[in-house]
Amino acid sequence: MCAICGIVNFELHNPVDRHLVKRMTDIQAHRGPDDEGYWFADNAGLGHRRLSIIDLGGGKQPIFNEDGSIGVILNGEIYNYAAITADLVARGHRFRTRSDTEAIVHAYEEYGEGCLEKLRGMFAFALWDSRRRRLFLARDRLGIKPVYYYHGATFLAFASEVKALLEIPEVPRQLDPIALDSYLSLRYVPGPRTMFKDIWKLQPGHFMVVDEHGPRITRYWDIEYREKEPSSLAADLERFEALLEESVRLRLIAEVPLGVFLSGGLDSSAILAIMSKIAGQERIKTFSVGYQSPDGGEEEENEFHYARQAAQAFGAEHHEFRVQPVDFRDFMPSLVWHLDEPLGDPSSIPLYFIAQLARKYITVVLSGEGADEILAGYGIYPRMLALDSVHRGLPECVKYAPRLAARLPWEKVRRYAQLAAMPLEAGYRGVSRAFFPDQKRRLLAGPGGNGFSTELDGIFAAHFGAVSHASPLDRMLYVDAKVWLPDDLLLKADKMTMANALELRVPFLDHKLVGFAAQLAQDRKLRGGTGKYLLRRLMEPILPPSIIRRPKKGFPVPTQKWLRGQLKDFARQALLDSASACRLYLNPQVIEQMISEHEQGRANRQEEIWSLLVFEFWHKLFLEKKVARPAASAELAEVA
Repeated sequence: MCAICGIVNFELHNPVDRHLVKRMTDIQAHRGPDDEGYWFADNAGLGHRRLSIIDLGGGKQPIFNEDGSIGVILNGEIYNYAAITADLVARGHRFRTRSDTEAIVHAYEEYGEGCLEKLRGMFAFALWDSRRRRLFLARDRLGIKPVYYYHGATFLAFASEVKALLEIPEVPRQLDPIALDSYLSLRYVPGPRTMFKDIWKLQPGHFMVVDEHGPRITRYWDIEYREKEPSSLAADLERFEALLEESVRLRLIAEVPLGVFLSGGLDSSAILAIMSKIAGQERIKTFSVGYQSPDGGEEEENEFHYARQAAQAFGAEHHEFRVQPVDFRDFMPSLVWHLDEPLGDPSSIPLYFIAQLARKYITVVLSGEGADEILAGYGIYPRMLALDSVHRGLPECVKYAPRLAARLPWEKVRRYAQLAAMPLEAGYRGVSRAFFPDQKRRLLAGPGGNGFSTELDGIFAAHFGAVSHASPLDRMLYVDAKVWLPDDLLLKADKMTMANALELRVPFLDHKLVGFAAQLAQDRKLRGGTGKYLLRRLMEPILPPSIIRRPKKGFPVPTQKWLRGQLKDFARQALLDSASACRLYLNPQVIEQMISEHEQGRANRQEEIWSLLVFEFWHKLFLEKKVARPAASAELAEVA
């Protein structure tokens, strides 16, 4: 796991500023503390920071082909590099290292842009081809590793993190109003936009070619939903087990210590079970995070009980850590600095701290991210299917709708009634929400809110349209794989772990496993209102029954309680101060009303308030530069 960056000047023989590339590389040093490397030729320059995982002594980057005409820098891992290397050696290529990175450069020599079809892993890499004077920039299929770029009039720059691009004087520090509109709806900014005007994300499954004519972007992979031959449950279980075990086995390839983030939920416990099977007698290191209440006890959101059960079942070496409200307040500037983009998901902070503390023991960690998105694990899927049934007048609504309404407060009942009046593609906006449309309209009605528009409808319509032939469930899964997964879940996971130089690997998002899941019948994913059916059946004989049966809890954070207690004054001061950034764009009276409603318990506005807090600090850090990048935070104590 590493950091990459570079600049390509469109005018040939116009050399790149070496000191500038060095600054871009240095500001990403937290992603790769072990080494750095550079390469400059004609009109291009590349920079790299390395976190050594494979070929610790010989994998220094950039890595070149035999005659030095092609060089590559990689952020990520190519898990099948050994098989690719063996094939390329048989074809006459000569390797100088045992690094997975070198497999890319020779695969490009052999297959050109088609080399991406050979790679199995998580990656963002940049390859400079001196003979053709062009940059080849690629991102992995699911968007596990990020890559950002700025396309100027005379050059293109790219990096693993936005802050590296901001080192370039020509890159503006300006807010994109369309992105802000999207952020208020979703708590994150869907790609290819970022919150920075004119700074973009290369989308998952895409590559870019840059030469004197400028950049050209091409999609090379997509999730395919197509009917397959009917198969038995036993056959599907066997194939699923083989693919998942293979995926975990590949992600154990490393020359450094490994472990697993263990919440005690089904997904992470399944990863632990398979790791333990592969490791044999070796004890797996596991890590859990929870929350400490003001009286020194544990908050009800803690999942330590389940994590301990899973760890005990497989004899793991288990470690636990607690976060307190003060950690959220004092760490907010550092959180936002590491995220680059505003991301209103409070679970970013416990993820940061568990990564910080796990790094004391390991360099690579596996986690269960992605299982919900490929196997319909979120509760919103059966709810939206029920609403879709209501909309289409199908008998299924009789079964689902009364139960749904009985469990929801009146505000949500009213909202779901609105959704039931819409077709699925018009009402579904993913698993994450902040402000609903009517709330957002009132919020943007202030002095700076005029003229805002949204392209969210177009983004979601395009994704729904791409799989119009698929079932309603698969259409929602596709949308979440294209929007929520790369731009919230995986972005958060990458930034928080790499802030601590910890490599995160996600076995459920192996592209072969994702492709298999896409072609499963709906009842292999969602059955009786419960998701991940196939995974539950596979794990029934292996995991404790309490873990198999427990409902999904996600990564809960007690922000609802804290924003009415220890963080109440902090939120008020930050958002309602006369110099707050929110006043530049949003209606302060609406913000005041929202905070008061939450404090008095009249409504739960934790998601909206937290999203605005993150935006506030992002604006002050990156646009106003009124908040300096804070020093490293104090480490938390491990629970005894």
